[in-house]
Amino acid sequence: MVKAIAPIASLLLGVAILLTGQGLQGVLVPVRATLEDFSTLSVGFIGAFYFLGFTYGCWKGSVMIRRAGHVRVFAAMTAVASVVPILHGLWVNLWTWGLLRLATGFCFAVLYIVIESWLNERASDENRGSVFSAYIIINMTMLAAGQQLLVLEDPGELNLFAIASVLVSLAAVPVLMSRGEQPEEVTHSSFSLGLLYRNSPSGMLGSFTSGLTNGSFWALAPVFTAAVTDDIRMAAWFMTAAVLGGAFFQWPLGWWSDRVDRRYVLVAICLAVVVVELALWGFAPHLGDEAILVLGFSWGALAFPLYSVSVAQANDRALPGTFVMISSGLLLMYGAGAIIGPVLASIFMTVLEAGGLFLFATVAHVGLGAFVMARKGKEDEVKAAAQTDFSDALTSALTASQVYEEEIEADHPETLNERNQ
Repeated sequence: MVKAIAPIASLLLGVAILLTGQGLQGVLVPVRATLEDFSTLSVGFIGAFYFLGFTYGCWKGSVMIRRAGHVRVFAAMTAVASVVPILHGLWVNLWTWGLLRLATGFCFAVLYIVIESWLNERASDENRGSVFSAYIIINMTMLAAGQQLLVLEDPGELNLFAIASVLVSLAAVPVLMSRGEQPEEVTHSSFSLGLLYRNSPSGMLGSFTSGLTNGSFWALAPVFTAAVTDDIRMAAWFMTAAVLGGAFFQWPLGWWSDRVDRRYVLVAICLAVVVVELALWGFAPHLGDEAILVLGFSWGALAFPLYSVSVAQANDRALPGTFVMISSGLLLMYGAGAIIGPVLASIFMTVLEAGGLFLFATVAHVGLGAFVMARKGKEDEVKAAAQTDFSDALTSALTASQVYEEEIEADHPETLNERNQ
């Protein structure tokens, strides 16, 4: 693992600092809003603006990177994102906070595109799963650590907003001062769902499914625990157990996906997590707190790594110069799922009580597993049918679609004949 992440250590250090500030700000805003007597609807409005900005950032981030480059965009977005927390503390107003959260969502979406496309460019097919596992571990643990900073100061004062601002600003230092190799110039940044799907249907749908289930979990898991236990503190413990499970199992699953077809790993994750979800749906009200925490840990261990494996699967098939487009597209799919998922899951919970949260997740994961298996079977059939004379195989091999070729062959004509589906 050390060998895999050593070339990107400066970038990962910057990510760790950045996400600590993001974690603090993410919990501080709703807490301060509650202290200021904002209504529940108003808090939801503020949160919706964050995801609106995030979605727009996923849409436009790749264009910004193409024009200015990874390093300049990273510096610009951290500068803006560090200003926003201070403004939160100075101007306590519903509409102002909504616009500020929109700006935060936009900045962090672009920063995630910079980070993930940079990681993918530096990684190889042999270690991409391990690299992204390390990234997700840092992501989850630093967000959790940032949330714990809330206890340091009074959330009703400006101090915690200032701490969040300082952390986001400091994140740029290791990245800008790094002597490591910088990413190559971006040659293909226009976003297209069609191109994203043709690149890797399984990776695209895996990212969307991760958004559906993970977004639902973050929004509604406290409601679930309140319904199945008598201890209000179980909400925090249950979510912490899931985060720890995800952090611990990112590396083993990423390591495994580097050594087999990643689609086998995606299917295995879906099958295993469905068992946990059915147990949470059917038996949680009848289990003790310890058993519920074990199931929460198991769910996080399987559900959270799904995104990193999906990203690795998609980038294994990406052509040179398309990593930014692929990263922005996968983040957009995740963000879309994170917006839609809580709405659909809440409908399940309304009809089927609190356990409906995990029945919804079951439906999503079963759908993904079935799709990946069907795609794998279809590709195997096509490959088997293509085992003809070598001269015939040269013309019938599965390559990138004609549309995809026309858009990028001017930049990378030498790679198009080498890429097989």
